Amino acid sequence: MCGLDVLATPTRSLARHVGFVFQEPEIGFVRGTVEREVAFGAENLGLPSHTIRRRVGEALQRSGIGALAKRRIATLSGGERQRVALAAALATSASVLVMDEPMSQLDEQGAAALHGALRELADQGHTIVVAEHRFDRFGAPDHLVPMAMGRVLPSPGLPAEDQGEPPRPRSFAGAPAAWSLDGVTVGIGRCPLVSDVSLTGAPGEVIVITGANGAGKTTLLRTIAGLQSPLAGTVERRPGRIAYLPQEPGVLLHRPTVRAEIEQTLRWSGAPGGASSVLETLGLAQIAERDPRDLSVGQRQRAALAVVLAGSPSLVLLDEPTRGMDGAARRSLSAALREVAGTGGSVVLATHDRVLADELGHTVLCIEDGRLVTTGRERER
Repeated sequence: MCGLDVLATPTRSLARHVGFVFQEPEIGFVRGTVEREVAFGAENLGLPSHTIRRRVGEALQRSGIGALAKRRIATLSGGERQRVALAAALATSASVLVMDEPMSQLDEQGAAALHGALRELADQGHTIVVAEHRFDRFGAPDHLVPMAMGRVLPSPGLPAEDQGEPPRPRSFAGAPAAWSLDGVTVGIGRCPLVSDVSLTGAPGEVIVITGANGAGKTTLLRTIAGLQSPLAGTVERRPGRIAYLPQEPGVLLHRPTVRAEIEQTLRWSGAPGGASSVLETLGLAQIAERDPRDLSVGQRQRAALAVVLAGSPSLVLLDEPTRGMDGAARRSLSAALREVAGTGGSVVLATHDRVLADELGHTVLCIEDGRLVTTGRERER
């Protein structure tokens, strides 16, 4: 790489030539604000201050987060944090840019901005290496290197996106409410993000919420879950266990093995049976005895899903559940959520994954300009 032995060359020397974006961007952050974080890599290269300022400004604009320059990173959504990590890598102007699932939490605008920036860099002579499960946002790469079971496979071309089987239209008219929002406004602190939401979820219904990074999807999900209070309006939930998957699934995993995590949930919920059926449904049987902290992001995501879905919850709220997942894992997730809905559970998903939304959502809504609106993909209720 750049004429350097990646095993023998010190990291400080490689860093002058190679930029890297982690699957979990948060682990690389060292500064408190967006602008300072984006400047950090360029500062460590010893560049003149005027060059750093120019690169930071260009990187922020390329990543579509110029308006966030003064914001504290702790106040950002998962997708916004991912854009910060991308901008920080772009600001180094590295000859080689390596990215691990860089679009997993980006909205359509962010994905388009990133694709354009990467194509521009490639045309300027930079080498771009991307590890990705979803190809629909990349167009045709110059080279495709498929891998399976630790081996590089012969390239068959881009795999087709698995559309799955859309759910049959169902009517939820007159069904008892599993949860409801009446005139609800949610926000961070006293700053509203989504206003005047009146919405009801029925047992067996899957509602999908989409929208731009930072629009308020996570905040709305947390309000439905009861993890934060609305700024206005009322929230009601029927009795029963609530399962919530945050964007950072690692915060749920503390036991020594995946199996132990699931068994803990089953004990707390008082549900009958063991962990084996949940492990099989989500394709985790082979890693059941692994420490969750040693897993890849996608495997950790599935482990966290197994933990929250165990014990037949009555309300399931998932924030970007397909983050880091390959096709097989996404199919397992769809099957698990169909099972939850089929047994009367109410499901709410916040996601940028259009395929998942179309495949599972009985109702698909979008947050636009602080309002929750229909996307035209609402199925019969």
